Amino acid sequence: MPDTPDLSFLDIPGLLPAFVAENRPRAHGAGLDPYEYVRVTAPLTSLHDWPAACRAAGRRHDEAADRAAAEGRTVTAGAAYRTAARWFHLAGLLPHPDRAAAARVAAEADEAMRRALAHLDPGAERVEGEGFAGWLRRPSAAPAGPVPVVVVVPGLDSGKEEFHAVVEALLARGLAVLAIDGPGQGVLAAVSVPEPDYHRVVGRALDALAHRGEGLDLARTAVIGLSLGGYYAAETAAHEPRIRAAALVSGPYRLDWDELVPFVTATLAQRCGGAEAARAFVRRVDLTALAPAITTPLLVVEGGEDRIPGVVNATALADRAPDAELLLVPHGNHLLGTALPDWLPATADWLTARLG
Repeated sequence: MPDTPDLSFLDIPGLLPAFVAENRPRAHGAGLDPYEYVRVTAPLTSLHDWPAACRAAGRRHDEAADRAAAEGRTVTAGAAYRTAARWFHLAGLLPHPDRAAAARVAAEADEAMRRALAHLDPGAERVEGEGFAGWLRRPSAAPAGPVPVVVVVPGLDSGKEEFHAVVEALLARGLAVLAIDGPGQGVLAAVSVPEPDYHRVVGRALDALAHRGEGLDLARTAVIGLSLGGYYAAETAAHEPRIRAAALVSGPYRLDWDELVPFVTATLAQRCGGAEAARAFVRRVDLTALAPAITTPLLVVEGGEDRIPGVVNATALADRAPDAELLLVPHGNHLLGTALPDWLPATADWLTARLG
């Protein structure tokens, strides 16, 4: 039976305001209103209250969406379901001891996103298979022919409900997008463990797209990964021949278990099924040997204020991979929620250009 990770750090004095402040740009980057974020988090007296407070915010938007849908206000309903999905996702960030509750809130995020897309993008298709589940969306403008595809890969405690802005930026440029949860992520977190050989996950997802009929040009496929997903994207680019370009946003070059903060080690231990499994996973997250073999065009996006103990940023990859570029935003934090205009349009343009 998996050992229970030490969650005593949740009670460290001063951690609550630090956690709230650290995640404010992340919530903003995910599309949540910053003023609502303050209203939801200001009353908290303990980090143990975070999941319930965020879930309650999600329920409020979910109920508002139900009312709008019943009255035929489609756009309002879709937007409210989407906001609910974002709050449900945020509720699952902590390595909370009640994993059954975490699984329920992940399922709520998934369902709210399904309802949002039913109203806002009825053509969205559910795509799932062994070790992945996600949504395929196509650009709204009628293309002249088959369109390229970008796979959006989340990170350690993330999921497909978080990176709406990335998806919308790619769709607006005429690309199809498959945003997925992989092993240990999002709706799959309760039933699987993280997979360091993530190219196998992306490969199975691309195989599934091959059966989706006309309209997709799988000879022009890219991947964008965020946070730990950046490592997954690089690993995929090294091994999956269908990938023509990859963008890494705040991705790690390698991890050092002994330097990682308790929040990260506890999250890894829960998602991997124990501390020893988590240590083994961390040892695998290392691009040192792989970097020279990644010949696919890479864009490495980094924030100058992204400093997480135990994480070597992927700027090293920009130096060592044969065809890599670095986009460094000096004032950007982890995931660059503090600097969206400084990286997202340029990154979306870069992927569009590489897919031709």
